[in-house]
Amino acid sequence: MKNYTQKIIVILFLFVAAYSCSTKKDTVINRNFHALTTKYNVLFNGQETFNKGIEEINNGYKDDWFERLPIEPIVFEEDKIVMASFNSGPGAGFGGASEEDKKELTTFERAEEKAVKAIQKHGMNIDGTEHNRQIDNAYLLLGKSRYFSQRFIPAIDAFNYVIQNYPQADLIAETKIWRAKANTRNDNEETAIESMKLLLVVRDTLEANLPDEIKEQAHTALAMAYVKSDSMQNAKKHLQLATRTLKNREQGARNLFILGQMYSDENKKDSAFYVFNKLANFKKAPYKYKIHANIELAKNNSKDSLSTTLIERLQKLIKDRDNRPFLDELYYQTAVLHQKNDSIKLAVSNYNNSLRAKNGGDKQKTFTYEKLGDLYFKDSEYQYASAYYDSVLQVSKDSLDIRIRRIKRKHKNLASLIKFEEIVTINDSIVQLATLSKDDQKLYFESFIEKLKKTDEEAAQLRLNQMAFGNAAANLQTGKRGGWYFYNNQSLSFGKTEFKKVWGNRRLEDNWRWSEKAGNGEISTKDAAQVNTVNVRYDLETYLNTIPTKTETIDSLKVGRNQALYELGLIYKEQFKNQNLAKTRLERLATLNPKEALILPINWHLYQIYVNLGDAEKSEKHKNVILTEYPDTKFAQIILNPNEITSEEVAINEVENEYKKIYYLYKEGKYEEAVLKINAFVATVPDGNLIPKFELLKAYAIGKYKDKEAYKIALDFVAVSYGNTEEGKKAKEILTLIEK
Repeated sequence: MKNYTQKIIVILFLFVAAYSCSTKKDTVINRNFHALTTKYNVLFNGQETFNKGIEEINNGYKDDWFERLPIEPIVFEEDKIVMASFNSGPGAGFGGASEEDKKELTTFERAEEKAVKAIQKHGMNIDGTEHNRQIDNAYLLLGKSRYFSQRFIPAIDAFNYVIQNYPQADLIAETKIWRAKANTRNDNEETAIESMKLLLVVRDTLEANLPDEIKEQAHTALAMAYVKSDSMQNAKKHLQLATRTLKNREQGARNLFILGQMYSDENKKDSAFYVFNKLANFKKAPYKYKIHANIELAKNNSKDSLSTTLIERLQKLIKDRDNRPFLDELYYQTAVLHQKNDSIKLAVSNYNNSLRAKNGGDKQKTFTYEKLGDLYFKDSEYQYASAYYDSVLQVSKDSLDIRIRRIKRKHKNLASLIKFEEIVTINDSIVQLATLSKDDQKLYFESFIEKLKKTDEEAAQLRLNQMAFGNAAANLQTGKRGGWYFYNNQSLSFGKTEFKKVWGNRRLEDNWRWSEKAGNGEISTKDAAQVNTVNVRYDLETYLNTIPTKTETIDSLKVGRNQALYELGLIYKEQFKNQNLAKTRLERLATLNPKEALILPINWHLYQIYVNLGDAEKSEKHKNVILTEYPDTKFAQIILNPNEITSEEVAINEVENEYKKIYYLYKEGKYEEAVLKINAFVATVPDGNLIPKFELLKAYAIGKYKDKEAYKIALDFVAVSYGNTEEGKKAKEILTLIEK
């Protein structure tokens, strides 16, 4: 009897279960069965998968804190908007996907698949009415999954289905917000704005009575649409409204940060400071926003009285070990504040700390290198400045960025200057050595070789120590004690190799370091040659033989140095507006017995420089030289009649004719004379727009009688200085051909 009763119960249970599985019968059992199964089985798994996809986005997305953040932290591929099509993937037409496609589903596509399954297997649409109260949730999940798969049009279809068929659903407002976001992504921001205004019933200060979470989402969606339509004032307005309650701490913190950035971009420092301070004090905000809010506070400080307080605040953050990932930014901003306070040494120290910080970002390094370059440039230390600008270009990956392009131009402008400075330094050194007696030359190079040997010995010993230390550490790791250096075969082998590199093969005897003992009777001819090659840097005769002895060679070096000094004077005067350095180079040139063709231009430029510096006595001196010794030149006419000689007159009366004359000299093969004529004449041309023609012709002439490197320098000067002119573009083309 007992078994019979159990069988009846099992049969009844199976009957009820089978009856309740039907999606075509509108009964209490059916509705509740499918609602519970949808919510706690299919949709639960789908929502978990969706949440995993969101987590993947948050972990994978890297914010660029130097640019205004996007309101939604996700990057969609441009021009990839997928249209709805029959059976084209998960949920499109509810036809499912092929087995091959299923193997490649993304996280959001798997979430979409769960939503489709919930709709297909548990939907109770009877006579046009849906009786499963969880199906609207399934459609919302379907739309959101499609949204993050960048399938905006199918997503809008899913959202529209909910809005049309479930107008009283408790999630209708959220669905409209997601539809507005999808429309914004689909370049229909005007539609998105209208729908959000209808949802919020925005009229002046009137708002619909909605939960705070929904209001935050709706205003955030509106801000997204206004940013897309470049209406920043409206975007700011809705970001302000979205950050009143901060129920969603992640999106709320992001909205605050973006709002502060917008104020900062408009140079509204006080408003930006207020917003970033609010974010820094928002206890529930994710830490990445709080730490960067503190950095932005320092950037947007408009009151000098707060600088000390902000520096102390940043230093406190630097000492916190949890902030190690942000050290490069914290040190950099501390340096900026010190620089504003004219504490340059502290600024440089913190800039260097920023560069040394582990895990420092490349973009931050470009800003730090640029700041250091600007500091050295301001102090007229152009070689150091050029090195830092070069570091910016080496680190930067965005060659199209306007800031990087500007630095590139600045670096190119410094290239010619540095090259000429090197010519002056090298030629000066060689000429100075050539003027010494033989004994003095020997003493000089003997001292140089001793210093070189000492440096090499220290470097070799450092490498040996590093190797020995490394082996000792390895022995400790394997549980073995480190032994004496000569008991370590690896260190010993390395030491022998390093010794031979520096000293070659030597006999075991006294004074083994003497150069004449470099050979060994047992060494082969090949090895002896190798030893001599290695030790040539310690050979006194090698250095002495490099010193020029011919008068023609020494005179050529002097001419090259003098020309470089003249070019430096012009570059400092015209390009960098550094009158003092220009004066120094030209005054020194005037004492070095320059060629006759340079005397007039030197006096003309020094006359102009002293006029600009307000030194009447010295300007009068150079003025008298021009008027006394060169009274018939255009220089003298300009000095005597400064108001009568106009740009137009010079252009009409002189420039074209002078260019033709010099061009004929060039065609006749008188290249050096053409260069000297150009140098003398360009100083008299008030209209700078006419100078590039002469400079390009000068470069051509230099290319005819000087080496390839001098030709490249001259072309580079034209390309860098007059890059926007036809002459500058032509110079660039020639440089490109030369470098191929």
